Amino acid sequence: MKFSLKSAISSLKPFLRWAILAGICFFVAKTLRVHWQNVTAISIENIDWGYLAIALLVTLLAHCWTGWVWGWILSFLKHPVAPGWSIRVYLTTNIAKYIPGNIWHFYGRIRAAEKEKISLAIATISILLESLLMAAAAVIWVLLSYPQFKLGWQFLLLGGVLVGIHPIFLNPALAIAGKLKGRNKHIATAKSTPQVQNYPFLPLLGEFIFLGLRGSGFLMVVLALYPLKFEQVPQLFGVFIFAWLLGMIVPGAPGGIGVFEGTAIALLQGEFVIAIAVYRLIGTSAEAIGAAIAWLIKQ
Repeated sequence: MKFSLKSAISSLKPFLRWAILAGICFFVAKTLRVHWQNVTAISIENIDWGYLAIALLVTLLAHCWTGWVWGWILSFLKHPVAPGWSIRVYLTTNIAKYIPGNIWHFYGRIRAAEKEKISLAIATISILLESLLMAAAAVIWVLLSYPQFKLGWQFLLLGGVLVGIHPIFLNPALAIAGKLKGRNKHIATAKSTPQVQNYPFLPLLGEFIFLGLRGSGFLMVVLALYPLKFEQVPQLFGVFIFAWLLGMIVPGAPGGIGVFEGTAIALLQGEFVIAIAVYRLIGTSAEAIGAAIAWLIKQ
């Protein structure tokens, strides 16, 4: 039997993902043990539940907002949809990102778009473009809020992302996606694939606001648990955005679980450990509440 390096690597991928997740969980557990005295020092009486409630509402608003921005992206691709539809679909599918594989929320949106007579090509491009815009917005936020992150490779990354979503490069990608005709009766041909004429400034601004809301929710959690000085805010905001970005782009981590926490704890050198854990609970609760509300509205 001929040995295939490619097949061997493919067979090891699932184990590699679990190994990475196990390593991150070990690091988080070790950090909690080292800083356990600081964690136990926070009593329930000292928690500001008002800030936690605001954090939950702001995070829920952020998910509703990014669902609306996804609708903007579809409109940008010449397939306008109702804001209520894009928000509802986004909320009901977003919770699926916690299923192993980290692709099922995308799959759900594509299927929902197809039911609205939107081609597979356009639906797929809308999701890819959304991810690119989120990454670009995250890098911009990090560069603005955390000067320590101003490294050359980040400027190259930002430039690459911003150039990559220019119509000069985006239109060929749309044309390639249009060649998927035949897999679904609603797929557009390459000739009918729309040509983007403008730079996606508005969707990029929308994702920038989305991350601003997410970062604000995290700051509310920190305020609920710790006394916070004004000069600490930019660093905390930048660390959150950077950790969120790594959680989004690292493969094999459903919903960024473990990657976000491990990155944030490492960058903050073990400080605000409990806030990082509580924010995961707040974020997941907001997603679950959003999905439930959207499902009930649909019913």
